Amino acid sequence: MTVQARPLSEITQQAIELLSKELGIVATVRFLGQFTTGYGNYTEERDELFEDLTLDQALAAMRSPRPR
Repeated sequence: MTVQARPLSEITQQAIELLSKELGIVATVRFLGQFTTGYGNYTEERDELFEDLTLDQALAAMRSPRPR
């Protein structure tokens, strides 16, 4: 038995078509979104973003209602 390898792009296209047919477009996009790789260095960005914020300030901000 000989199995011919198909290009990954072709397999991916077929998989997306099958998923969207069975799950719908929105569910397919949500499913695929979980495999997206992030970028940057969150540790450095977090340190810069919250460097002047105390724990009490962060907790107060989380507890306060968000503006609509």
